[in-house]
Amino acid sequence: MNLSEFDFELPPESIAQRPLAERDASRMLELNRATGEWFDRQFREFPDLLRGDELIVLNNARVLPARLFGRRKGIHATPPGEDNPERELHLAAEIEVLLVRPLGENRWEVLVKPGRKVPVGEHIIFGEGALEAVVEERGDFGLRVVRFAPVPNFQEAVAKLGHIPLPPYIKREDDAADRDRYQTVYAREGTAVAAPTAGLHFTPETLKRIRDRGIEIAEVTLDVGLGTFEPVRTETLEDHKIHAETYEISQATADSIAKAKQANRPILAVGTTVVRTLEDAAEKEHATSNATQALPRAGRTEATIFLYPGKPIRVVDQLLTNFHLPQSSLLALVSTLAGRENILRAYRRAVTAGYRFYSYGDCMLIR
Repeated sequence: MNLSEFDFELPPESIAQRPLAERDASRMLELNRATGEWFDRQFREFPDLLRGDELIVLNNARVLPARLFGRRKGIHATPPGEDNPERELHLAAEIEVLLVRPLGENRWEVLVKPGRKVPVGEHIIFGEGALEAVVEERGDFGLRVVRFAPVPNFQEAVAKLGHIPLPPYIKREDDAADRDRYQTVYAREGTAVAAPTAGLHFTPETLKRIRDRGIEIAEVTLDVGLGTFEPVRTETLEDHKIHAETYEISQATADSIAKAKQANRPILAVGTTVVRTLEDAAEKEHATSNATQALPRAGRTEATIFLYPGKPIRVVDQLLTNFHLPQSSLLALVSTLAGRENILRAYRRAVTAGYRFYSYGDCMLIR
């Protein structure tokens, strides 16, 4: 499919720059995936609109303040964190480093800007030396692999030095409020570098109203990274190589999905990251067992699936999601579930009706 088939006009003023004062005050466009019919709703209606036997699956990933600002220390043989008395410390211009994915043994995949100034062997120092890293590998589009010098508590150091990695379409710097609002109320696991934004609308009261109806809620963890927000750089979707993201499915969640499917109960994914987790796990199970109904197994692995129209959806029946960028992998993903024409018609409706778009914007219920 040609990438241009997933384009739509979006005025800049439709892009939400800040969250609403109340999480659950967002609007919600409900779309019938079978008929293409849509309804204007409020997110606060969400618990009451449910049938009552759904299995709702959340992504409990926690966002790191993963945007770090450092300075180049130069290329030399001294490992990071060790002194070199023969070398005068000279810190060059500021370098922006975005933590993307942990690789183990103090190594991280990162994005650096400007990338052309950060070669292999470059040492980068953050703050007053609270963190230091050396570049070990160089990739395309600003990607690097760096090794950090060991510190007593890496995440604590990142929390002190880092900034919330707001998406580039939010045209402002992050502030203190973003540490709370760019995080779901149920976030607690993992090292995500972007929020699973469909979950930002939920409040503790919303979750209580759902549970009070006897509706089951399960959780997965997908560390949101490049696979979610990296742009498609090929003219055809089929040529796009999506970035891997780590996820984990507990045995309890795998059992809940199996029971729901056996009872013909709908699986409602909160966010595209949940769709990617469940469908990747099901695809891997199908590849090994070739079962007619392949279901996710418990475990920890990497999501490599890329969903676009024509690909099978094996697990998810319904989806709560925010509105997505034109010509993006996420727009292709939601089109896989609801159909490209249905989605684009709904998006055009959302634009004319004044819905707020993207991470801090309104949401859409597809079922």
